[in-house]
Amino acid sequence: MTESLVIVAAVVIACAALVAAGVVLWRTRGPAQPDADAIAEIARRQADSAARLETMIRMLGDRQSQLQHAVGERLDAVSHRLGESLQKTTQHTSENLQKLGERLAVIDTAQKNITELATQVSSLQSVLTNKQSRGAFGQGQMEAIIQDRLPKGSYEFQYSLSNHSRPDCCVFLADKRPLVIDAKFPLEAVTAYRDAKADDERKLASQRLRIDVGKHIADIAAKYLIPGETQDLAFMFIPSESLYADLHDGFDDIVQKAFRAKVVIVSPTHLMLAINVIQQIQKDARMREAAGQIQAEVGRLIGDVERMHDRVLKLQQHFGQAGEDVRQIVISAEKIEKHGARIKDVEFEADGHSAEIIAAPIARKLEAGE
Repeated sequence: MTESLVIVAAVVIACAALVAAGVVLWRTRGPAQPDADAIAEIARRQADSAARLETMIRMLGDRQSQLQHAVGERLDAVSHRLGESLQKTTQHTSENLQKLGERLAVIDTAQKNITELATQVSSLQSVLTNKQSRGAFGQGQMEAIIQDRLPKGSYEFQYSLSNHSRPDCCVFLADKRPLVIDAKFPLEAVTAYRDAKADDERKLASQRLRIDVGKHIADIAAKYLIPGETQDLAFMFIPSESLYADLHDGFDDIVQKAFRAKVVIVSPTHLMLAINVIQQIQKDARMREAAGQIQAEVGRLIGDVERMHDRVLKLQQHFGQAGEDVRQIVISAEKIEKHGARIKDVEFEADGHSAEIIAAPIARKLEAGE
């Protein structure tokens, strides 16, 4: 566009110069006396100006065509680059949106998991807040441990004793006296002890914990330890390793009190170990009960072995007799082979012996066992 304006300006200047030259020539010659030479000069200059103007117009057209071609190529290049840029931008945007969608899906899943976890924690908190629900939770955990490790018939839940008390579980040992297991969950007292910050609050929480756990121990000892009917010991099951650790770490006097009352405080891990020991004890008791039957079976087994030994000896004798018979047969076959060879070679003529007719042996019937 700038080159076109320059050419147009040059054409205008040339026209203005031509007009100015004509005016000067007219003034010098005067208007009244036109001269043929002046007219010819003006005509020549007009022709030159026209030729120059035509050349400039042609140059202007060429330049305009070149300019249009250059502008077109540049527009095409810009359009191509713009298209590629838009395509790449669209692709990157699509990929980013896809990644964003995947991350949002992961975040959505994590949020759902967090929501479910919060719901479960709220449910667990509501369960642990209620004493009855908390007791059912501890009893369910104890029942799961016992059911996984003991055979049916060797335990019973809510078993009625002679004093009409019903502990959570009774495990029957070899002497048929049940071992009582009762689940307790002193969560409120332990929580108050953990949450206490001041010394006075901690002291009050400690007293409350000792009173609550001591009451549980006394109840188990009074209700479930019946001389001659139950075992001399009873288990107080605490369904939390942390509560059990807190009792043993900070309240050794309570643990000693429980031992003196013949009540053993156990956690889930200790209950598993105790149940494994009880399982081995029950297995040994069943083996002792079946000892007579096992001894009779062993006696019958020994008799069968003795009879089998006698039959093997008889079979060995039969095999020995059969071997001897085979050996005799082999000797007879060798003799027959020698006689056959002599007959073949006619050796009896060379010796001067006359041929003898040998009687055929009388076939003997084999007896049984030969």
